[in-house]
Amino acid sequence: MIRVGINGLGRIGRAILRNNLRTKSFEIAAVNDINPDPDNIAYTINYDSIYGRLPADFGYEHHKLLGSDGSVISLHHEQSINDVDWQADDIDFVIDSSGVYQNVLDSRKLIDLGKAKKVFVTHSPNNVDFTLVLGANEHLLDIDRHHVIASSICDATALAPVIRVIIEEFGLDSGLVTTIHPWLSYQNLMDGPASSWSVPGTIYHHYALGRSAIGNLIPKPTSAIQATCQVLQHLNLSEDMIGSFSYRPPTAIVGTADLSLYLSREVSREEIVDRFTMYEQQQHWNILHNNFSPLVSLDFQGSEYSATVDHRWTDVIRHRLLKLVLWYDNEAGYASKVIDQVNLVAAQMNLS
Repeated sequence: MIRVGINGLGRIGRAILRNNLRTKSFEIAAVNDINPDPDNIAYTINYDSIYGRLPADFGYEHHKLLGSDGSVISLHHEQSINDVDWQADDIDFVIDSSGVYQNVLDSRKLIDLGKAKKVFVTHSPNNVDFTLVLGANEHLLDIDRHHVIASSICDATALAPVIRVIIEEFGLDSGLVTTIHPWLSYQNLMDGPASSWSVPGTIYHHYALGRSAIGNLIPKPTSAIQATCQVLQHLNLSEDMIGSFSYRPPTAIVGTADLSLYLSREVSREEIVDRFTMYEQQQHWNILHNNFSPLVSLDFQGSEYSATVDHRWTDVIRHRLLKLVLWYDNEAGYASKVIDQVNLVAAQMNLS
């Protein structure tokens, strides 16, 4: 079984850890986090206000996180991903879920020094070898050349497979996308400046993001389409084809996206539904799911699908203008795709 290290135990790092404790896809042998309190780290793993209590309780002893299921995970407290002694724990892959841009740059050193075979980055920076979204561009992955691999962001993980189906089956001329993304931990309970996690010490220039997350619907720019175009450039998707916009609602989990797409050819609603149904039946991973039931956002909490297409709202206006609504779990659902990516790369490298 491959041995994996996680750098950064924030929401995504813990979601990957929790998901993997259930699936046993690989062995998480080491974690690194700047939180200096190891007992608090164990506490944040054991208890979660969204996903509930972890069945396998963790404690801390002698620089190790010890799970009641027998898990033994080395714990480090280094500022840089490159300062962690990953080799001491015989790590194959490192997942950087810190969100800190400097760690992306330092990841290259891990590869160059032979401290890790691959590094996976859980967002969508530029300084990587490849940005991977399953159902969108995995056929372009080259494990001989791609060593620092970005897992993109939850929005693009949901949008890219859907837009790929649209482009390949119907053609796309233009469109607009609105995402509604739950609050994130850098937002405020009360009004104030919004501080960046990716570049510590920086204040976001979009001042409205600093307003209270619990009482406001906050309009903001989004990188969702930029990240989607990054993984669909082989289909000639570009940012001048699709406009984007986002809201941060006062909700804790599950994102949604509203797509209005002008297609290259005439279609019917029935044809759209048939194509997505066919895709779900033929797919290898849990990427696209089709819903026809009267569900609300929390019904999609814990869903491992990249996106659920809610066909209650699928509509075609004058045969060319398509409306789609998507749902996706932006934490556990996204984390499950990171795990799938690690397994894909491990299989291609013949690692077990």
